[in-house]
Amino acid sequence: MAECTDPHGDGLVEDIPELSDGDDDVDDDEEQWQWMEEEDSQPVTCLFCDRLLSTVPATLQHCTAEHQVNLVDVVRKHSLGDYGYIKMINFIRSTKCSSSCLMGLPDGPLPWESEDFLRPVLQDDPLLQIDLEELCDSEGTCSSTCSSSRAESYDVLLHRSQAAEERARCSEEALARAMEDLHKLKLLAQGLVLNAETSKPGNLGTVAELREDEDEAYFSSYGHYGIHEEMLKDKVRTESYRDFMYSNGEMFRDKVVLDVGCGTGILSMFAARAGAKKVIAVDQSSIIYQAMDIVRSNQLEDKITLIKGRIEDVSLPVEKVDIIISEWMGYFLLFESMLDSVLYARDLYLADGGSVYPDLCNISLTAVGDELKHQDRIAFWDDVYGFNMACMKKAVVPEAVVEVVKADTLISEPAVIQTFDCNSVSLSELEFAADFSLKMTNTTNCTAIVGYFDIFFDKGCSNKVMFSTGPHVTKTHWKQTVFLLEKPVPVQAGEELEGKITVRKNKKDPRSLFVTLNIRERKQTYSLQ
Repeated sequence: MAECTDPHGDGLVEDIPELSDGDDDVDDDEEQWQWMEEEDSQPVTCLFCDRLLSTVPATLQHCTAEHQVNLVDVVRKHSLGDYGYIKMINFIRSTKCSSSCLMGLPDGPLPWESEDFLRPVLQDDPLLQIDLEELCDSEGTCSSTCSSSRAESYDVLLHRSQAAEERARCSEEALARAMEDLHKLKLLAQGLVLNAETSKPGNLGTVAELREDEDEAYFSSYGHYGIHEEMLKDKVRTESYRDFMYSNGEMFRDKVVLDVGCGTGILSMFAARAGAKKVIAVDQSSIIYQAMDIVRSNQLEDKITLIKGRIEDVSLPVEKVDIIISEWMGYFLLFESMLDSVLYARDLYLADGGSVYPDLCNISLTAVGDELKHQDRIAFWDDVYGFNMACMKKAVVPEAVVEVVKADTLISEPAVIQTFDCNSVSLSELEFAADFSLKMTNTTNCTAIVGYFDIFFDKGCSNKVMFSTGPHVTKTHWKQTVFLLEKPVPVQAGEELEGKITVRKNKKDPRSLFVTLNIRERKQTYSLQ
């Protein structure tokens, strides 16, 4: 779902010595490669001939001695990272590239740059299972400490690996704490300036830098596995997508499908199993590396192509696609602004007659009368251990709350305030103003207005599917968005509570929203971030 960079890196840090091709050095070479050997070794086919070798180290030595190709030197020469190395191996196998051709490649663009070469030529190719960093580190260690015992070298590497894992864990915890602190600071600043004019001229360069930082944080958050676990465990969400694709297989049969923001690749795999000829899955967050492993584990790599990057920045291997699928919805539907990316993909890649799914969605409002919760959240500040902290309401009330609302606190019928057709809506229409009228079912005090959304898989479907995120049905991970009123509004059963809602993006952080409610001449702007 934060601009993220390749976590494996693109370059090698240490100098890598050549493997010796002399007979006198064979025993030393075998010792250097022992770190890669496993108890149950798997035969390996040479890259340049039909020779079948017993282990990966034996294969690398064979390539050096018989074909004059030291793969480590090639990696170092072209500064290949893990994925560059994988592409090179698959390129050699698929094109039958000779050793002389490989060694004669000039500096510059490499012939294996295409993402197609990420697809293994040989199933479970042992040469693709090499950890490049460990390979290079091991060579450096062996050449510099040839007099040390192999057991000592292994202990050093193991200790180094454990230390690196501990540093990574500590860094991730520190990052999480820093992000939480940053979020609190943003909320405080938002409370101070919320009602200020947001359209004043400013430094456009600074705004652009802020947007880039926000994007980085956004995509980085989707690199954490917990988010994807939460979404996958949301059965309402995930099973609705599955049922739509599986029960409308004729729509997917032999079609080219684009999955925008693929995450773990679950929707892409649904599409492939539903009969799609080709699925292109795009995601900017680092979760895509896990998606690659997941796709391979389910033997779907021949149908699914995964691409890391923002859909606005990458180039697809096809000119047009027949179907675009995406789970782009955020809180109150539009939070996160990922629909912007889906519309970009639609306008650039969707073929005539194609469709985006889900294709229809709407936003609804309903009224809540929950005076206990209002007392706990708002009136609480009037007397805090004998001190008046009522000024805090100005900061607390504007924060929209995302939570599960109890159905027995609803005091009105719901009202749809906006409907979007994802096949025709424009970017400008995602900011809107609408009048609404809520028919009251109870005589009580209205303490909050609640927003939620409904999703429809409708266009051309023989079996239509929909789901709701409202408080009256099975809860989802989106829950509901609660806009607390600073002062409760008295209402009578049967009357219409009329108001106006305005939804707009925060110019300084377009992934967040400003929602303004105007009810009975009371106007309040809320932030959703």
